[in-house]
Amino acid sequence: MSTYHLAIIVGSNRRESTNRQLAEAIAKLLPGHIEVSYPQIDDLPLYNLDLESERPASVNRFTDEIRAADAVLIVTPEHNRSLPAVLKNALDWGSKPMDKNVWFDKPVAMTGASPGAMGAALAQQHLRQIMGILGSVVLGGEAYLQFRPGLITENGEIGEDSHQFVKSYMDRFVSLIEKLVQR
Repeated sequence: MSTYHLAIIVGSNRRESTNRQLAEAIAKLLPGHIEVSYPQIDDLPLYNLDLESERPASVNRFTDEIRAADAVLIVTPEHNRSLPAVLKNALDWGSKPMDKNVWFDKPVAMTGASPGAMGAALAQQHLRQIMGILGSVVLGGEAYLQFRPGLITENGEIGEDSHQFVKSYMDRFVSLIEKLVQR
C-alpha cells in the first residue's frame, strides 16, 4: 500500500487552539499509510504582490510544504461568521502566482469546531467556496463540530459522541486521496 502525505493546516494562531487539539485528535484516526505534517501559517507576512519578486523564506517554506503534500485537511475556527485572517492569508500566498497555485487539483477536506451550535459551519462554507475557486478537489459533505466537553478526551482523542462521525468523514477523505493521487 502506498504512503500518502497529508498536510493538516490549523486555521488558528492561538497556542491553546481548540482546533489544533481537534486536528491532532483527527490525525490519530488516520490509517498508518497516511503521514501527517502541520504546516506553520502564523509567521507568513500579509500577502502583498510587492513581495512576489523576492518571496520571504516563510512563504517559500509554506508553499513547498503544500506542494509536496498529497492532500490537505484544513481545521479551522470561525471568526465573525467567516474564516480567520491568518488562514485566508495562507490560502492567498499558496494561490500566487497563478501558474504556481499549490491548491490546484489538490484533494482538500475541511472541518472545524467552535463553541457555538453551528460548529464553524459558515467558516467552512466560505472556505469551500475559496478552495473551489482555487481549483482544489474539495471533499463533499459537512463536518461541523461544536466544541463542548467530551469532544476531545483527556487522551487527546475524539470523544465517543463524535468519534464515528469524524472517523467516517476522514475515511471518505482517505478514499478520495487514494483515488485521486497518482503514484
